[in-house]
Amino acid sequence: MRTVNVTTVMPAYNEGDRLSAFLQDWASEGLRQTSTIVTALVVDDGSKADQEARQRQAVDAAAETLRRGGAPHGIQYLRAQRNQGKGASVRWGWSRADANADWLGFIDADGAVPAREYWRLASLLPDASVDAVCGSRVKMAGRSVERSLFRHVQGRTFATGVEELFHLGFYDSQCGLKFFQASLLRPVLPQLQENRWLLDIEVLVLLREARARFTEVPIDCHQRGGSSLVFGIDPLKMAVRLVRLRARLRRQSGNPR
Repeated sequence: MRTVNVTTVMPAYNEGDRLSAFLQDWASEGLRQTSTIVTALVVDDGSKADQEARQRQAVDAAAETLRRGGAPHGIQYLRAQRNQGKGASVRWGWSRADANADWLGFIDADGAVPAREYWRLASLLPDASVDAVCGSRVKMAGRSVERSLFRHVQGRTFATGVEELFHLGFYDSQCGLKFFQASLLRPVLPQLQENRWLLDIEVLVLLREARARFTEVPIDCHQRGGSSLVFGIDPLKMAVRLVRLRARLRRQSGNPR
């Protein structure tokens, strides 16, 4: 098995204790992984001052765990001056990735996807025969998924809308764990514009146009905290933004239809 280098962005906004717990698990799990060498970039999306301090401490503690364990992995902290959204944080992190990275990815920093699942998917990358390895929150292959009924219904409604508009063939296009071949992703980075939660769709559409091969891997996922979505209102906003995204991507590709 060959060794591959991966840069993973972890967007964080006022995550506090959740980030600390996740990064400790992430670093501890990483001590047993050597075929995939990871550089994690924790991108602070303009968090409050007290949250910034706690998040920096969490990164420092994770870095110390890796150092003491002699792991080949690294972790860095980057801070944006103002909140712009998950998509903007991921895009910025990718722009700062090591030029030698074979894969670029991201994982949500709230811990909903356990650290062990990150490393399980990362371990698949050295032998991957595809260009994108994406987590999928689906109860199959023995995976455990814990979500509120509202989030489940919201997610399935959104996924249906995405499939109707973009025909990506994904069960769970919004799962917060994805890896992409850097050689395919880097050329499309200048085209990315989404600052918030539609970045996943934008990337997948552009990579599909580049003939990328995708796979979804079932993962464990446990919802953290409540939902900030407003029933009845946010689904309408999502639908409008999806339609606008499709229109923009079609204009960019020279296909206005």
